[in-house]
Amino acid sequence: MSEATKPSALAAEASKYLETLQEIRRDLHQIPEFGLQLPQTLQRVLASIHGLGTITLGKQTTSAVLHIKGGQPGPTVLLRADMDALAVVEDTGLDFASTNGFMHACGHDLHMAMGIGASHLLATHADELKGDVIVWFQPGEEGHGGADVMIDEGALMASGSLPIAAYGIHVFSSYPLGMFGSRPGPLMAAAGGMTVTFNGAGGHGSMPWLSKDPITPMVEAIQALQTMVTKRFSAFEPVVINTGWIKAGDDHTDNVIPETASFGATIRTFSKENSERIRKLVPELLEGIAAAHGVSVEVEFHPATKVLMNAPDAIDRVETVIDQAFGPGRYWNMEHPIAGGEDFASVLDAVPGAFIFMGACPPENDHLTAATNHSNKAVFDDTVLADGAALLASLAFDALNRAAQ
Repeated sequence: MSEATKPSALAAEASKYLETLQEIRRDLHQIPEFGLQLPQTLQRVLASIHGLGTITLGKQTTSAVLHIKGGQPGPTVLLRADMDALAVVEDTGLDFASTNGFMHACGHDLHMAMGIGASHLLATHADELKGDVIVWFQPGEEGHGGADVMIDEGALMASGSLPIAAYGIHVFSSYPLGMFGSRPGPLMAAAGGMTVTFNGAGGHGSMPWLSKDPITPMVEAIQALQTMVTKRFSAFEPVVINTGWIKAGDDHTDNVIPETASFGATIRTFSKENSERIRKLVPELLEGIAAAHGVSVEVEFHPATKVLMNAPDAIDRVETVIDQAFGPGRYWNMEHPIAGGEDFASVLDAVPGAFIFMGACPPENDHLTAATNHSNKAVFDDTVLADGAALLASLAFDALNRAAQ
């Protein structure tokens, strides 16, 4: 490792990029796009990585993979930046706020800027890379399966070989500014959902015995699911089922028994085994409730992300590299995972690596009470961009250097 590519040197070099990275981030913040098709966002990203390497565009989505070929032969490391926004109307008062009805309320604009910064650091020192780096700019992270689409299109093999390591960073508006956090093993949940529909027979509200009311079993089912979680799953292996919406009848009339009643719920688990058990136990429970009320029930499970699993040795390297780049005290090892879902889990299911959280709460805000990610009032301090870019680049150099030993 040369002096110029040591983590501390890359951090110092990245600090010179900060103003440019902030400009890029703020441009992206004003043009948020939703889902798998992000044409404006992609064009802004492509303008910022032009000339840094070979770019492969997605076929089904507006994804891009930048391939930076190293000066020396060796394996490949993958870095990832997600690009999509949320269907949230921004209410931050920022002078670069979105006005198009979408919002980068989860910080993906910062992730793109960090990925761009890391790409420039790596391209500048490409002659010293002992292998290759591919940088994913991925759409559709917010529940649209963008990572899986890219994997299906062969993006893991963009350099011609499967990466030996993969890294990503996620900012949080309610974590202390500049702090990094992660943990070995499960970091984020398998996140999916279900739609449940009870089918009965409509009739007059004054004579429920002549109908088959679907609302009562629906209410019972929503409550019973909570009991099932506590009675059928270990308290030391968290499972979350939370109802997000219900629909039944017409709010203009109260004397009609509807034919159907339905609800939707999110499901979060931290193991493949519990994910499979949920899909077995939930229908059994709901079919029993339906039968007791003389109605039928349909349960539709939605696609779920995988459990995001960090490789223990990759987390060891993350902690070491953070100390080397920024000094001690910037990393904390999280005691518990979080119940949020993240499709980078699909990458880490195929390639060992790590996902790292980074605090971006503005110093004038109390991180304990700050608006959280996905809030229309969430604000991120973009002075973290240079450090995020430096960490991604440093982790790539670290993985390739260790593989060459």
